[in-house]
Amino acid sequence: MEPFRSTRGGGVRAALAPAEASLLRSLVGQVITLIAPDGPPRGKTDDPLDWDLLEAEMDPQISDDPVLARLLPDGYRDDPDASKEFRKYTESSLRSAKQQAAQEMLDTLPETGGKIQLTHDQAQAWLKALNDVRLALGVRLNVTEEFEEQWGRLRADDPQWAAYEVYAWLGAVQESLVQALA
Repeated sequence: MEPFRSTRGGGVRAALAPAEASLLRSLVGQVITLIAPDGPPRGKTDDPLDWDLLEAEMDPQISDDPVLARLLPDGYRDDPDASKEFRKYTESSLRSAKQQAAQEMLDTLPETGGKIQLTHDQAQAWLKALNDVRLALGVRLNVTEEFEEQWGRLRADDPQWAAYEVYAWLGAVQESLVQALA
């Protein structure tokens, strides 16, 4: 990867190898799938007052999936009722914002790698999408603040070693982008 560099006008540029672009596309696509609502809403009809749909939106559930719980966190961990109320009003827009940022990244990421030229707003979407990918992978790997030590204890033939490599690489991509925007 050629690191991100700032351009005139507040944008950034970089270059990715084909394998890097493919990896990013796959990871971002997985996050989009993960944060998408579970299929069509139940009871979906043409009726503007679809009571089943309204009831589903008024009773948001905290996910059992630790990645979703991290990407769509509780507003109030010590108050389940307040948390449920907070989730009722924010989860849909949070999912939508995350999907929009991820889609913006996919739309500006060349399928076969190569040069990337992003406006400031597109770069901000990349930062959001990269952050979500890193959060998701970090949860799956049980990454802690001792990431370097965790990674160092793995042997190169350990199946998790490659995932740690990807996590570290994503951090480098994200850091490069942050520095280019500074």
